[in-house]
Amino acid sequence: MTKIHVTTTVNGDETEFLCDPRETLLDVLRDRLNLTGAKEGCGTGDCGACSVTMEGRLVCSCLVLGAEAEGKDIATVEGIADGDTLHPLQRKFIEHAALQCGICTPGILVAAKSLLEKNPDPSETEVRYWLAGNLCRCTGYDKIIRAVMDAATEMREAS
Repeated sequence: MTKIHVTTTVNGDETEFLCDPRETLLDVLRDRLNLTGAKEGCGTGDCGACSVTMEGRLVCSCLVLGAEAEGKDIATVEGIADGDTLHPLQRKFIEHAALQCGICTPGILVAAKSLLEKNPDPSETEVRYWLAGNLCRCTGYDKIIRAVMDAATEMREAS
């Protein structure tokens, strides 16, 4: 099958790759671009482990074709930190022990960052609703919610 040439922006950097027309964005990110933060948990868009943003919209990269990234702006968990400086969400996840095995964490961080960009002062109910598409079998969610709420407070105070 003929490969498709795609030019896109990933985490602020213009990127080009060749992909099979049937290849998912998740596979492209992991196998072609070596961005392994997004994980394949289910392959059906039910777990959120592969969450990225495309054009500012939260998507499951296992449900998006790599070819659909043409001309789009993609953000992954690898783009959250500023060099060696962790994003407040990353720091708060560590402080609140809101991660264990790490499979779900990248997708939750991307989803939480997307939420806080849209709503810097969410209620706990809004955080729980926004993260409902991200499944975690290890933490029980309370630590995750506390970490997101704490990061939101810190980010509001810093701005």
